[in-house]
Formats: sequence, structure tokens, C-alpha cells
Amino acid sequence: MNVLFHRMIGAARLDAETYEQVEADKSSAAGAVFVVVVASVAAAFGTGLRSGTDIVGASLAALATWMLWVLLTYIIGTHILPGNATHSSIGEVLRTTGFSASPGVLRIFGLIPWIGVPIFIAVTFWMLFTFIVAIRQALDYATTRRALAVCLLGWLIHGLLFLVLVRTAV
Repeated sequence: MNVLFHRMIGAARLDAETYEQVEADKSSAAGAVFVVVVASVAAAFGTGLRSGTDIVGASLAALATWMLWVLLTYIIGTHILPGNATHSSIGEVLRTTGFSASPGVLRIFGLIPWIGVPIFIAVTFWMLFTFIVAIRQALDYATTRRALAVCLLGWLIHGLLFLVLVRTAV
């Protein structure tokens, strides 16, 4: 548990070495999944949901959309916009981006009246930055700019797909 906590802190601090450790350590996959699940549940609570059904549904939706974003980012980063040194596996991307969700546990503070929403939004942007660093390290990019482009493109496609699915479900 101590290693998990230290890696969560390192990931939240945007520490490239932490991401390299997680990328190389195949046994860290369970910890990455744990971080994403806890961050998803914290987001569900932080949005003000109260009933068990709403929390489970929102947590599952957050988890599913995260997995879709990771998959899109992996495909874009390794097949459409790879760098010269890019060599990665979906496992490496899952581990690094899983730990990049570490700041997401703070989304639970979205419950605090008056300041909860700004906290939730700030943590969401913090998570975007950690995701970009995770992708930069996992895909061995020389620059953060390429990682930013890949992450934003994946996020945009993910968002459009989400909107289409929501509209067809309604």
C-alpha cells in the first residue's frame, strides 16, 4: 500500500520518473485500476449524487469513458501520431494513465458548498495535465506538445462519440 500511495503522489506531482516506474512495472496494473475506480467513485460523490444507484451508475460511466479515452489515445498515439521513439503496449498506457487519475480522488470535495464546483473543475484540469504527462512517458515522446495533441484529439473524439451515444439513447 505504501508503494501505491507514493506512486499516486508522484503521479499527481507530474513526476516523470514515477510514470516511468509504473510503465515498466507490470505488477502495478492492479494499483492503476484501483486508482481509477476510487477516482471514479469520488467523482460520482463529488457531483452531489446521493443514492446508491446513481453513484454506481455514475462511477461506471466515469470508468467506461476513461477506458474509451485511453483506448483512443493509445490508437492515435501509436498508429496515427507516433513519435520517432514511440514503442508502447496498451498495458503500459493503461498503467500510466491509471495512475494519472490520482488527483481525481480529490473530486469528492465537489460536495463542499460554494467552493466544491471550482475544486471539482480544478482537479479535472489537473487530471488532464497528469494524463498528458502519462502519455508522454508511456509513448516515449520527446515533447509534451505531441502528447497534448494526442490527448486532446482522443478527448475530442471521445466527447463526440459520447454525445452521439447520449442523443441516440434519448
